[in-house]
Amino acid sequence: MKQKVLYIIMLWFTVVLTACDGDTVSDYLDIYPISDELALGMQLDSQIMANTQEYPILQNATANAYVRAIMDEILSSPKIKYLTQFNGYSIKIVNRDDIVNAFATPGGFIYVYSGLLKFVESKAELAAVLAHEIAHCERRHSTKAMTKQYGISLLTQLVLGSDPSAWESIAANLFTNGGMLYNSRENEYEADEYSFKYLQSTKYYAGAMIYFFNRCSSQSASKPSVFEQLLSTHPQDADRIAAVEKLIKNNNIAAPTEANLFSSDYATFKAKL
Repeated sequence: MKQKVLYIIMLWFTVVLTACDGDTVSDYLDIYPISDELALGMQLDSQIMANTQEYPILQNATANAYVRAIMDEILSSPKIKYLTQFNGYSIKIVNRDDIVNAFATPGGFIYVYSGLLKFVESKAELAAVLAHEIAHCERRHSTKAMTKQYGISLLTQLVLGSDPSAWESIAANLFTNGGMLYNSRENEYEADEYSFKYLQSTKYYAGAMIYFFNRCSSQSASKPSVFEQLLSTHPQDADRIAAVEKLIKNNNIAAPTEANLFSSDYATFKAKL
C-alpha cells in the first residue's frame, strides 16, 4: 500500500511540474499503465466479440492468415515498442462489406472490415492502413485521450484498488459511445507519419497511404454510406495527403513498382474473399 501511495504522490508531482510549463497534462503524459491498457483492450474485445450483429467476425482461416502476415511484417519494424506488452497484437476481420474502415482499441487490438479489404488494391495499401492503426496503439492515443477525460482521480481509484469495476465501466462507456474510435486531427497526422516510418523497414512501398487517400476521395461522394464511418473516425483532408507526400519527398522514396506494391498478389487474394 505504501508503494502505491508513493506512486500516486510521484504522479501528482509529475502532473504539477508538467502543468507549470503552460501546457495541459494530456499533451505530455499518459498516466495509464501498459498492463491496465491491455486489460481495457481485452475487455473491449470481449464486448466486440459478443456483439455479433454489429461486429460479425469473419471465420476464414486463409483470409485471416493473409492479413496477419502483413501485420507481422509491420510489427517487425524496430520502431515498434509495445509488441511484447501488447501480447503480439491481435487482428480480426469484421465481416461487413458495407463498411470501409479499420480501427484500433487500447492494448494492441486491431479490427479491419471486409469492406476495406475489398476496397484497397494492393498489399502495400492495406499495410499502410494497418500500420496507421498500429501507430494509434503504439502512440497510445486512446489512453492519452482517456487521461484527458478521466484524469488523476480515476487512476487513484485504480491504483488503490478502491474501485475494482472501474475498467469494466470505462470499457462499457467507450464501447457504447464509440469513444475509442475517434482521434484528434493531431493523432491522425501522427499515425500517418508512423505508418510511413514502420513501412520503411518492410518490403512494402512506404507511401502507399497516398493511394488509399486518393481512392477514398474519388469514391466517397458516390458511396457516402460506405465511407461514413471511415470519414467520421478518420477525417481526411488535403493537408494529410500533403503531409504524406512531403514524407515521400524528404526521404527520397523512389516511385513504387509491382515489387513493393504487390497488386497482383492482392488481386488474387481479393478474388477469393
